Formats: sequence, structure tokens, C-alpha cells
Amino acid sequence: MDTRLFEGREHAAFYQKYRFSPQENVQASVFSYLEKKGASFQLAVDVGCGSGQSTKMLAKRFEEVVGMDISEAQIEEAKQASHPSNISYLVCPAEEPPFEDNSVDLITAFAAAHWFNTPIFMREVDRVLKPSGCVVLCSYTTGMQLHYEDRTEKLMEIFAEMRDLIYMYADEKIKIVVNDYQEIFDSLPFPDKESIPLLSRINTVDKVPMSIGDLMGYIESLSPYQTFLRVQPDAAKSRLQKTAERVLEAMGVSSRETSLELRVRYVCILGCKSS
Repeated sequence: MDTRLFEGREHAAFYQKYRFSPQENVQASVFSYLEKKGASFQLAVDVGCGSGQSTKMLAKRFEEVVGMDISEAQIEEAKQASHPSNISYLVCPAEEPPFEDNSVDLITAFAAAHWFNTPIFMREVDRVLKPSGCVVLCSYTTGMQLHYEDRTEKLMEIFAEMRDLIYMYADEKIKIVVNDYQEIFDSLPFPDKESIPLLSRINTVDKVPMSIGDLMGYIESLSPYQTFLRVQPDAAKSRLQKTAERVLEAMGVSSRETSLELRVRYVCILGCKSS
């Protein structure tokens, strides 16, 4: 992996506890695409799998699923968490998948591909995928919204202020996400030689219910917040606490266990290798 920001044990624990799996609309889009392409459902490899949230999604349909990540701490969290028996995990850079040529049916990366060395990763995708194998590179974008009764506008104001602050500490590769994975899309090595749109981009929105406490945990799991925390620990903790208090006040509630809805917009890049 070209950029390494998620390797601390404490960060990995936050990641396991507060990151969410791809939701219903994204899953439906992915599996619909695979079925349309006549994909084989034998071996799927989830690259940059973190603590395994997206890897488990694939286990429902594939005979074998391998999750790989460069972070030992993340992989340890994935192994310790409950997971189906057809999943295995390994510590490995995205740019060095230990699979034979033409051996993998699907390669995925969820909220991870922007961290990779794109040219090397794409070369490896082309190498290990079987003919007619597929690749799915998906990420939630910065266009998230908070919803609770009629308080959405105020919640969005609070959320946007926190987002804008912590993104001052974001790695430059976050720009790839801000630009809706256009760079990733352009780098896919599977041209449409028959003028058939083998590559497509899908934008969709999913609804993720969570408590206020879980929302704060999600913010803590973000790499820009972790950088903010390292650089200015007191300021980072104070700002997170203040944000939680403002959310409680805006919602008119007193418990951090109160649920709200995070609406997440994804960009999902899909590709199919020529047969």
C-alpha cells in the first residue's frame, strides 16, 4: 500500500468498532453487475480490507474469500472478529497480491483504493484476474448527510464544520475521493475494444442508522482526525466533545445512544477483464 495511515492498534480497534459495511444499495449494485457479466463466484480477494467489514459481504456469494491488508493490527482485528468459515485473512500490500496469474474471479477494494500505488495495483489486478474476471473499487465520498426528524439542516451545519476542520489534516490522496474516483476510473486497464461499456460508474446513496456515540466513534476512525489527534491532541479531543454536545443540543436529546441516520453517497468503479 502506497500510503499507510491505519496501522496503530488503537486506530484499528476504532476501525473495527465504528466502520460500517457497504450497505444494501451498494451490495445490490455490485452483485447485479457481477451477474450481468456472468462472473464466476469461486475466489474473491478484498484488498485493503481493514478489519473485514466489506470482506464479510463477499462471503455470502463466493466459495472462498481472502481479505488482505498491509496493517498487521487491522488483520488481527479482522481475525478476532466473528466471520464466516470461507474467509481467510493475510497481511500483504495491495501492490503484491500473492496469487497466480489468471486465478482470481473478483478483486474488490472498499474505501481503500485511493491509498494504493495506482499504476502498480492496476498492473497486478490485470495479472491475477481470470479472463472475464471483475474488479470493484468503491468508496463512500465526502458528501455525507445527517438526518433526524426536522433537524437535518442544523445537523449538517455541525457535521460540515467538523469535517472541514479535520480535512485540513487530510492526506493529499483524499483528493481522489473528493474527485469521485475519476483518477481510479481513468487508470483501469480494461478498454472497451468493442465499443461496449464494459466499465461503468455507479453513484448511489445508502442509509446507515447509528447512535450519536457511534457517529463520534466513526469520526475518530477517520485518518484526518487521527492526524489531527497526533498533531494537536487536546484540541482534537475538545473539538470532538464539543461536536457531540452540539449534536445532542440540535437534536433536543440528552443521550448519546439516541439514533440518527447517516446518509452515505458512494462512488463505485466496476470493471471486467477481457475474455
